[in-house]
Amino acid sequence: MANASPARVAAVRLLGETRRRNARARELLRASSCMETLDARDRAFVSRLVMGVVGTRGLLDSVVDVHVAKRAHLEPKVRDALQLAAYELLFLSTASSVAVSQGVELVRLARPRAAGMANAVLRRIADEDVPKRMAAVARCEAGSCDVEDLALVCGYPTWLLNAVVRQRGIEAARRFARSAMEPAPVYVAANEIICTADQASGLLASMGMEPEWVELPGAFVLGAPAGLAQSGLVDEAKIVVADLSAQRVAQLVAPSPGAWVLEVGQGRGTKSILMQNAAWRAGGLARIAGVDSEPFKVEVARRRMASAGLEDVVSCTAFDACRLGEDSVPDELVGAFDTVFVDAPCSGTGTLRRHPEIAWNLSLADVGALAALQLRMLEAAATRVQDGGTLCYATCSILSEENEDVVDGFLAGKVGASFARGKRGFAELPSLNGPDGHFCVTLIKVR
Repeated sequence: MANASPARVAAVRLLGETRRRNARARELLRASSCMETLDARDRAFVSRLVMGVVGTRGLLDSVVDVHVAKRAHLEPKVRDALQLAAYELLFLSTASSVAVSQGVELVRLARPRAAGMANAVLRRIADEDVPKRMAAVARCEAGSCDVEDLALVCGYPTWLLNAVVRQRGIEAARRFARSAMEPAPVYVAANEIICTADQASGLLASMGMEPEWVELPGAFVLGAPAGLAQSGLVDEAKIVVADLSAQRVAQLVAPSPGAWVLEVGQGRGTKSILMQNAAWRAGGLARIAGVDSEPFKVEVARRRMASAGLEDVVSCTAFDACRLGEDSVPDELVGAFDTVFVDAPCSGTGTLRRHPEIAWNLSLADVGALAALQLRMLEAAATRVQDGGTLCYATCSILSEENEDVVDGFLAGKVGASFARGKRGFAELPSLNGPDGHFCVTLIKVR
């Protein structure tokens, strides 16, 4: 009888923590003390297990429950262990004998008397469900799959996959499902205001992170990103961690030197830094007034602007963006702006690989409520665009309800009647070993 490996013990402990605290998996992984005793390889394995299980929990539960006696009650700790083992069986290349044995030992640690039940359940999953998923993967690779196959391939809810098929087509949905099979790449950008791209590349390479230049200025994908958090480069604001699609959005907004920009949904200020870098490369800094409804994010953004050397040209204000059309706003938000950039709160369905808890916590009703909020926010922000100025709208959603439909609804309304579609924009799904899914459109105020 083999003992459960330290990495799997840590992973199941973290899964229990995400469940009890309803916490974000990535944030727990970054802050967990149980990761400190593991080597780099085991830390990567723990991250793969935790992120994978959280993102496919609904499917894993359905697979486990089919093989559990109807009257049996699974304690949460036992279910966590079974989910982890089922994920290894279905989605990783772990040998079935190892995944079953390790799963049994994890269950034994949680509830010794349940070890026999776990052995039976996991062997049935290996014998029955693994072949079903492999057949679905084969059909997906051959281009002859349906939504049920896609759900087995990626572990996402069928309602979401049906939406992608309806809006983008089966081929796009197939690419979307395949993108979920591997973790998202780690993209970074040099903060060229204080560290040139060449200097950033040298620093990253010297620390063993294997930077590879990508198509955007100062942008890299890291082949070995494990040491990034401990490198100090992010804390010193020499490096900005941002998905390549998010960098594309900032590049598309790209304010001119000296321009006045209102950034709605500033969050922690990542795109503020990226936009200023675009302006810097064009010859000088812009002036950005950032607004976010969450005060703790505003405080983080202020600290980051100071670290990045941008505190004099970027303001960070806690304010409800849906009130931007009112007469009474904070002083730093007064006036008309050359560019208003709405980085809207959204479902995040383009970022499921990085935020796996979204997949099984989101519903169609949630999407509808978000779309209504996005339209109100866009209409309020549009009142602050000067004549001839630009209004940019972006999300990290892949759903048309939050993207094209919001823009169409805006243009059909009273405020939107003053705007025309610009020539810049893009809508992308996540890609396998590539960037996340994002949407961005530009509108011009014509009268």
